[in-house]
Amino acid sequence: MDSQENILVNSPEEETGKPVEVKAEEQVAAAAPEASEVETVEEAAEQPQVQEEPEVAEASDNSEPAPAEERKQYATKQEVLERVKEIAHGEEIPQKDEVDYLKTVFYKLHIAEREAKLKEYIDGGGDPEAYQITPDEDEEVFKAEMGVIKERRQKQFREQEAEKEENLKKKLAIIEKIKGMVTSPEEASKTYQEFKTLQQEWRDIKAVPAERANELWRNYQLYVEQFYDLLKLNSEARELDFKKNLEAKTRLCEAAEKLADEPDVISAFHQLQKLHQEYREIGPVSKELREEIWQRFKAASTVINKRHQQHFEGLRAREEENLEKKTALCEKAEAILTEENKGSADWERHTQEIIAIQAEWKTIGFAPQKMNVKIFERFRAACDTFFAAKTEHFRSLKDSYKENADKKRALIEKAKALQDSTEWRSTSDKLIALQKEWKTIGMVPKKLGDQLWEEFLGACNKFFEARNAAGAGQRGEERQNLEKKRDVIARLKALAEEPGDDVQQKVQALVEEYNAIGHVPYKEKDKLYEEYRAVVDKLYKDLNISVARRRLSKFKDNLKQVVERGEGALDSERARLMRQYEQLKQDAQTYENNLGFLSASSKKGNSLIDEMNRKVQKLKDDMQLVKEKIKAIDAENAAKE
Repeated sequence: MDSQENILVNSPEEETGKPVEVKAEEQVAAAAPEASEVETVEEAAEQPQVQEEPEVAEASDNSEPAPAEERKQYATKQEVLERVKEIAHGEEIPQKDEVDYLKTVFYKLHIAEREAKLKEYIDGGGDPEAYQITPDEDEEVFKAEMGVIKERRQKQFREQEAEKEENLKKKLAIIEKIKGMVTSPEEASKTYQEFKTLQQEWRDIKAVPAERANELWRNYQLYVEQFYDLLKLNSEARELDFKKNLEAKTRLCEAAEKLADEPDVISAFHQLQKLHQEYREIGPVSKELREEIWQRFKAASTVINKRHQQHFEGLRAREEENLEKKTALCEKAEAILTEENKGSADWERHTQEIIAIQAEWKTIGFAPQKMNVKIFERFRAACDTFFAAKTEHFRSLKDSYKENADKKRALIEKAKALQDSTEWRSTSDKLIALQKEWKTIGMVPKKLGDQLWEEFLGACNKFFEARNAAGAGQRGEERQNLEKKRDVIARLKALAEEPGDDVQQKVQALVEEYNAIGHVPYKEKDKLYEEYRAVVDKLYKDLNISVARRRLSKFKDNLKQVVERGEGALDSERARLMRQYEQLKQDAQTYENNLGFLSASSKKGNSLIDEMNRKVQKLKDDMQLVKEKIKAIDAENAAKE
């Protein structure tokens, strides 16, 4: 087709197949009635001025790539290869947009397959750094077939260029013939049929080199107009020609109007371009109908062009929506990177979340072309960062598992060395310590961990079963001791209720009896000792208070005898009591310091600690008694003065 046809057939597009916005008026303007195609000089004078055709580019071999959602979907590389082979070895002309689409789909599937193999290798315990990518036979076949297609397209291009040059020569020859007709006015009527034949030949000749198209069209129009100026047909012939042209243009209007019901917007748009091409090739109609038929055709064209424009505006809106969805997925994946993974369960949970996000990503269509690659690179970077961190974690975890397994094997050896021991008390403590240490060691693989635990537990159980068998008789003795100690406690409680005479000696005797009794059952030990300590503390406290009162009363009675010894006797006694007070205070502090050390390392209810607590309390009671004696001396001195 020539450059005039390019105005209507082609809409400028980007590589992705998205049309550049073209107004309906611009798309149909070139199809307006040609003022030059008139039958007489008088008719030519009545036509509107013909506008110059704008310079246009030649049509490409794929003027309107199909949108991504209308293309065939391929699930496997084999399906893509089959289609590539059909194009490479078939009769159809390779279309650039389809070839690019097949290439994109093939490598998308190829990369996904390669990543799946890598994941399977890593999940199977393989070392990612040692993984090697194996050659893919399908990829080699694909490259070879794409090479064939490339050669075919280059050959096609060369043939098209040669055809354009040949068409240029043919159209130049037609112009020369029409030019010769114009130079012979007297022969114009006789050559009319030859002129019409040349016009049809002009229409049948298609594309010419773009740089010559405008000049060629202007020259053709010039000589056609000159021929019509010279042509003088009779009124009947002219009206018949007008009638035929009107019928032809009416059919085109009807066809354009039917396209409004065509569900395929892209197909309707291309069909409209062909109708415009036909419309412009048809001659003029009568003057009074010329504007009417043109407005009808233009109105039908406007409907199709608006649908076409709205279609691609919808695509752009969906692409913006897809960009928002993909951005949200990127943010979700990046948020997962910031979350802490405390263990394998967290890694597995986050892995499933990433996989779910990736699956959702695949359901979303393309984003706008200028952002499509950037948003994918952002998403891919987040996913790669996560899986790289996961790989590093499990690599270090593997080393940790080995270290933990070695530690547990060392504990097993220690437990086995103790399993035959008959030193029940010390060995029990050692095995219990080993069990506590076992709990502090980190994880190992489940199967190995179960095996090591059974081995360790077997060694421990062997010892404890032997100890339990040996201690069966000992437990009977402990029950007897329990009853004996409960009897001593009961007698201490009775003594606390009714002290009587010689309480201190009785308490001391019962304490010695209690301490002489052997071990009681372990579960009863603490409770029994708490009960014993409570009653003993109460008795000692009551005894200390009673003794202190008697001593203070006796001291006050003896003060008169001290006064009779001489003037300085009271002062000497007071000085002696002060020294005694300081000594008691120092002893109490010493016991309290020692008690602090024992508390840090002794068990609750330890009898040694309780005994020291009682001694401290006894010292404090003695200190209070000494203070009361000093106050009594001070009161006596005051009375003398």
